[in-house]
Amino acid sequence: MKTATAPLPPLRSVKVLDQLRERIRYLHYSLRTEQAYVHWVRAFIRFHGVRHPATLGSSEVEAFLSWLANERKVSVSTHRQALAALLFFYGKVLCTDLPWLQEIGRPRPSRRLPVVLTPDEVVRILGFWKASIVCSPSFMERACGSVRVCNCGSRI
Repeated sequence: MKTATAPLPPLRSVKVLDQLRERIRYLHYSLRTEQAYVHWVRAFIRFHGVRHPATLGSSEVEAFLSWLANERKVSVSTHRQALAALLFFYGKVLCTDLPWLQEIGRPRPSRRLPVVLTPDEVVRILGFWKASIVCSPSFMERACGSVRVCNCGSRI
């Protein structure tokens, strides 16, 4: 793999997306990375009305990333992938030193709290089952799948 300190050779392609592909292949990135980066750079260019990316600044990049997060409601990993594609594109293809691009915040995954049933809810759920069905321990194990019922004095 090429080191980051070695100067990159000049690009032979004329079109922006072809330049992106050329640079990715030169650096031996995977085909899937190439496809993803081309997708996000193309989406970025289309989002701004097919303007050349060299004419776009930090506000346009932030607008695109905000649109992805707020309007398209993409996941955190998708948002990070789009940001990585733009970082690569501006840094390695356009060879633009953009300190503001490094400072753009990366979203963090939200921490979800598990859903926990209250003891009363567990009693109500178990009350719906008929006593004849509930008597079988194998049925309970299959139906509940190792779910622990707390504060009822039993483990299912």
